[in-house]
Amino acid sequence: MSVNQQAHTGPPYGQPQPGYQGYQQPAYGGQPLPGVPQSQYGAYNGPMPGYQQPVPPQGYFPSLGFPSKGSPVSLNSDTSSLAPNFIGSLRAPPTSGAPPPASGASLPSGHLAYSQFGHGDVQNGIPTSAAPMQRPPASQPFLPGSAPTPVSQTSTFQQYGPPPASVQQLSNHMAGMTIGSTTASAPPPAGLGYGPPTSVPPVSGSFSTTGSGLYTPYTASQGPPPTSVSQGLPLAQPPFPGQPISTQRLPTQVPGFAPPPSSTGIGPSSYPPTTGAPRPPTMSGPPLPGQTAAGPPASQPNHVSSPPPPATMAGPHPGPHPGPPMSGLHGPPPPTHPPQPGYQMQQNGSFGQVRGPQPNYGGAYPGTPNYGSQPGPPPPPKRLDPDSIPSPQLNELPPQQKPRHRIDPDAIPSPIQVIEDDRSNRGSEPFVTGVRGQVPPLVTTNFVVKDQGNASPRYIRCTSYNIPCTSDMAKQSQVPLAAVIKPLATLPPEETLPYLVDHGESGPVRCNRCKAYMCPFMQFIEGGRRFQCCFCSCVTEVPPHYFQHLDHTGKRVDFYDRPELSLGSYEFLATVDYCKNNKFPSPPAFIFMIDVSYNAVKSGLVRLICEELKSLIDFLPREGNMEESAIRVGFVTYNKVLHFYNVKSSLAQPQMMVVSDVADMFVPLLDGFLVNVNESRTVIASLLDQIPEMFADTRETETVFAPVIQAGLEALKAAECAGKLFIFHTSLPIAEAPGKLKNRDDKKLINTDKEKTLFQPQTSFYNNLAKDCVAQGCCVDLFLFPNQYLDVATLGVVTYQTGGSIYKYAYFQLETDQDRFLNDLRRDVQKEVGFDAVMRVRTSTGIRATDFFGAFYMSNTTDVEMAGLDCDKTITVEFKHDDKLSEDSGALLQCALLYTSCAGQRRLRIHNLSLNCCTQLADLYRNCETDTLINYLAKHAYRGVLGSPVKTVRDALINQCAQILACYRKNCASPSSAGQLILPECMKLLPVYLNCVLKSDVLQPGPEVTTDDRAYIRQLVTSMDVAETNVFFYPRLLPLTKAEVDSDSLPAAIRNSEERLSKSDIYLLENGLNIFVWVGVNVQQSLIQNLFGVSSFSQISNALSTLPVLENSFSKKVRSIVDMLQVQRSRNMKLIIVKQEDKLEMLFKHFLVEDKSLSGGASYVDFLCHMHKEIRQLLS
Repeated sequence: MSVNQQAHTGPPYGQPQPGYQGYQQPAYGGQPLPGVPQSQYGAYNGPMPGYQQPVPPQGYFPSLGFPSKGSPVSLNSDTSSLAPNFIGSLRAPPTSGAPPPASGASLPSGHLAYSQFGHGDVQNGIPTSAAPMQRPPASQPFLPGSAPTPVSQTSTFQQYGPPPASVQQLSNHMAGMTIGSTTASAPPPAGLGYGPPTSVPPVSGSFSTTGSGLYTPYTASQGPPPTSVSQGLPLAQPPFPGQPISTQRLPTQVPGFAPPPSSTGIGPSSYPPTTGAPRPPTMSGPPLPGQTAAGPPASQPNHVSSPPPPATMAGPHPGPHPGPPMSGLHGPPPPTHPPQPGYQMQQNGSFGQVRGPQPNYGGAYPGTPNYGSQPGPPPPPKRLDPDSIPSPQLNELPPQQKPRHRIDPDAIPSPIQVIEDDRSNRGSEPFVTGVRGQVPPLVTTNFVVKDQGNASPRYIRCTSYNIPCTSDMAKQSQVPLAAVIKPLATLPPEETLPYLVDHGESGPVRCNRCKAYMCPFMQFIEGGRRFQCCFCSCVTEVPPHYFQHLDHTGKRVDFYDRPELSLGSYEFLATVDYCKNNKFPSPPAFIFMIDVSYNAVKSGLVRLICEELKSLIDFLPREGNMEESAIRVGFVTYNKVLHFYNVKSSLAQPQMMVVSDVADMFVPLLDGFLVNVNESRTVIASLLDQIPEMFADTRETETVFAPVIQAGLEALKAAECAGKLFIFHTSLPIAEAPGKLKNRDDKKLINTDKEKTLFQPQTSFYNNLAKDCVAQGCCVDLFLFPNQYLDVATLGVVTYQTGGSIYKYAYFQLETDQDRFLNDLRRDVQKEVGFDAVMRVRTSTGIRATDFFGAFYMSNTTDVEMAGLDCDKTITVEFKHDDKLSEDSGALLQCALLYTSCAGQRRLRIHNLSLNCCTQLADLYRNCETDTLINYLAKHAYRGVLGSPVKTVRDALINQCAQILACYRKNCASPSSAGQLILPECMKLLPVYLNCVLKSDVLQPGPEVTTDDRAYIRQLVTSMDVAETNVFFYPRLLPLTKAEVDSDSLPAAIRNSEERLSKSDIYLLENGLNIFVWVGVNVQQSLIQNLFGVSSFSQISNALSTLPVLENSFSKKVRSIVDMLQVQRSRNMKLIIVKQEDKLEMLFKHFLVEDKSLSGGASYVDFLCHMHKEIRQLLS
C-alpha cells in the first residue's frame, strides 16, 4: 500500500500466525540432538547504536544484494522513489564524473549485500506503463503503514555518493518524484553522506524525498538549499526507520510544485556509490517533534490539495537514538528509549492508522478506506517497497556491525492477521456449496459446510477457483492450476457423511463416451429420456429404471431425492464388474510384523508392542453398524529369519514356524495364520505374552527387510484378499537377503549435484516389490525406531507407493516416547481406510489432469492406484489446458475413487466441483487460495529434488512466484512506481509462506538435520493436506500466559519471530510433528510452580515428555490446549520443553520462520525485498 495514501484499514496484518515453519529439526521423530550450538544472535533489540561504517568499494551496488534479517529496508510508497533495488529509468551518467549515489537504501555502507540468491541482471530502467492497469477491487495497496520510511518519503539517512555537479543534473535527479507530505522550510540537512562537500546551486522545481535518504522537498519559493553539504553531520530532521513519514500522492499539478516528468525513480544503475565518503550512522527512532508520524494527518484527505505542512526544526540529533514506535499521530516521545517489543508501529500492517501497543494484536477491523490516486477507486493491492535497502548476509559482517531491519515487520503482511480476519469474516456462516467457483474459507477457519452440488473443501481444494480461459493466459500468469484431493477425509460430527446409492445390478449411470458418473451438472433433455454429459457433451439414453419426468425448469422431479443429482459428494455401491477377476472381494486382513533383533528387545519396544496389541485388536475398523470388525489378523516376528505363528482358535498354544530361506520367501501355513480376533482371542493373547520372553536373550543384531514385505504379500495372495502390513523396524537391513542395503549416508553430498541421490532409493528392488504389492492391494505402514542411519529413502519406497504411512521415532526411549508411539499406533490401526483403490479425475473439455503428487503408484497416465488409501492422505492433481474454455460453461472436475471398504464392500466415491473461467487476469488473481498454492508448490519442489540439484529447485520456486506476482503487477495493479511491491490481496502471504518452504529441511538443511530426516519429511509432505502443510511450514505460536483460564478458546496466536517473545512469558509452538513449550528466563515463579510443579526456572526438566498433572487452573488450561492441538493433527506430536538460553533453544528457533535461519535461510523481511527485486527485474 502506499504510504502516500490514507490508512488502509484492510485486514490489519501485524499478526502472528499459526503455521508453517521452515522445518529444521534434528531428529524429527526423536530426541533433540545434543550439542546444537547456541545462537549467535540475541533477540532483536532495535537498531544498533551508530557505527561509522566503512565505505563500499567503488562501483559496488549495495542495493542489489539481498538483505539479511535485520537489514535496514524501507517500505516504499507509491511515489516513484529511490527504491534501491528499483533500477531507475535510463539516465546519462553524471557529467561531473562523480560516482552517483548508491541506491536509496539506508544501508550502512560496510555491509556486503551479496545475496545467496545471486544477483541477476541489473537492467537500466523500468518502462512506465502506458495504459492504466486494472485494479481489482479485491486487492488493497500494500505498503505497510508502519513501513519504516516508505521510500519515496523522507526518511532515515540516505547515504549518497557525491551529488551531481551541475544544476541541470540535480534538478533532473530530483524532479519528477512525487512530493512527500513532509516538506521542510529548513535547509536540507547535512549528513547525507555525500562525498567531498560540494556546492549545490539553488534549484527550483520539486525535490522528491528520494529513497530513504532525506531530500527535503523544496518549492521554488522556499529558498535554496545550503550551498555546502558538510560531511557526516546528522540530519536536521530525519524521519526514523520506525516511523514512516506518510507521503500523499499529489495530483499531477499542485500549486507551487513542478509537474513530475515521466521518468520515475533513480535507481542504483544510474548512480553507483561513491568511494571515500563515510556514511553517517543509520538512525532509528521516533520522528522528531512536529513530524508527522505514520499516516497522513487525520484531517487530510486522500489527495493533497495544498502543500503539506512544514516540519518544524528539531535541532540536530547527535547520533542515532533508537526510539519506541509512536502510537500517536504527532509529537514523538523523547528519542532515547530503545524500541519496545510488543509495540506495533501501526495498525498491524494495515497501513496508516496508528495503534498503541497490542500485545496479541487484538483490535477491531476498521473497514476498508479508499485510497489511490483518484478519490474513491476500489482499494488497490498491497504495496511495499521492501527492497529499498538491502543489506548483506549476516555472516559476512563483523559482529558489531549486524544490521537491523528498517522495514517494520508489523507493516508487512501478517499470516496471523489474515487468519484472524478470515475467522471473523467467514467462521460464523455455513459455507454453502451451491454456487460455482466459490473460494472457501481458509483451512485455519472453523466453518460448517452445506453440500448443495459441489464437493466440500474438506475433500477438494483448488489453487484457483477461477481459471484462465486459454492456455496463453495460464502461461502468462504462471499460477499453477491444481486441486488437492482428500477423497476419504473425515468430516466433523455436524456434517453428513456421503450417502451410499445402490442402483442394483445395473450399477451407476454413466456417460457412454467418457464414462463420467451421473452428477448434478448432467443436463437432462427430451423430457428426461436422455442426458447430455457435462464433461464431453455426448448424449446418452437414460436407462428405463432410472427414467424420471422433468419439471418446468428442466430439472428431474426426483432431483432432491437422489444424492447424485443434488450433492457434490456421494458413494455408489459397485457391481461385480468393478471387482478384480469379476468376483466380490473378501474382507481385508491386518498383519503385524515385529522386529525382534537385539535393539528392539533391549529398548523394551517388543514388550510394549505386544502389550498394546492385546487390547488394540479389539478396535479394528468396522462398518458403521457392524458389531465386530470383519478384518482378520496375523502375526510375524523377524530378525535375520522370519517366524510365522499359527493362532488357530482350536489350538491350546500358538505354534511357531521359522522360514530361514529368506531368498525365496513363502508362507509355511495357510490355515491358522489369518484369523478372526474374537474366535482366536485366547491363543493370540498367549502368543503376545510369549514373544517378549522367547526373544529376551537374543544376541542377533542384524535384520532383513524386503523378505518381511514379501512374506506379508504372499500371505495376502494366498488368502485372496487385500490388507495392510504393520512393520515395526529398527535398523538398516544389512543381513544377506534380497533388498539388502549398505550405509551410504554422506553429508558431503549436500549442496552438490549428487545431493539428489540421497533422496533416491539405493536399489530398484523396492520399486518392483511395491508394484507387486499394489497389484495385490497390500498396503505397508512402517514404524521406524532408528538409532543411526536407516535409509528411509529406500525403506520408504514400498510404503510410499502403496499409499501407506511412515512413522519415525529416532533414539526411541520407553519413558519419553512410548505415549507418542502408542497414540500413533492406535490411530493408525483404527482409522478409516479403503483398500485396492483406483482413482481417476475427469475434467470437462478444455483442461485435463496432467500430473499427480502423493503416495500412490501409476501404471498408466490416468489411473492413480493405491493398495490402501486412508482418511489422512491427499492426492494433488495438476491440470493443463488442451483447448479453450468458456466463461459461460466454466470448468468441471469429477474425482472417482473405486475402493474396497473395511467390510469388504466394493464402492465408488464421487466428488464433483465446478469452477469459473475468466478472460481477465484480475479475476484469476482474485480467486486464488494461497494455502493450496503453497501445498502444491512444496510438493512440486519436493519431487524436484529427486532429479535436480536442490539449488536449481529453489531458484525455480522463487522464479515461478516472482513471475506470478510480476504478472499481477503488470496486468492488474494500478500504475505506480516500480519502487513499490504490490501484492494481490489473496496472495499477500505468498512471499512469507514461500520463504518457509525454501527454508524447510528438505530444501535448506541445517547441519544437524540427518539425511533420514530429510527423506522422511519429503515423503510426509507429499501426501499432506492443505491444513497440515499450513501449520507445518508456518507453525502456530501461542502465548500460554495469555490464555484465559475459564474459557475454552485458544489464546490469540502471534507471529513466528523471536522479537515477539517476552522473557516473562511461556509460549507453545506446534507444527504438526512437534509441540515446543518455551519458558522465558523471567517467568513468574508461581507460573512455573503451577505448570511444572517445581519452584524455580533452573529446576524445570528438559526430559519431560508430558506436562505433569497438577490440580490448578493454569495447569489444566495448558494441558487442555495441548490435548486440543493433538486431536487436530493426524500424528501425535512430540512435546519438547525448551528453557530460554538452553541448548535446545536452537532447535526451537528453527521454527521461528520469520527470522533468519542458521542454515542460511532469509528472514521474511529480507525475502520480501528479494522477491521485490526479482519482480522488478522481470518487469524491466
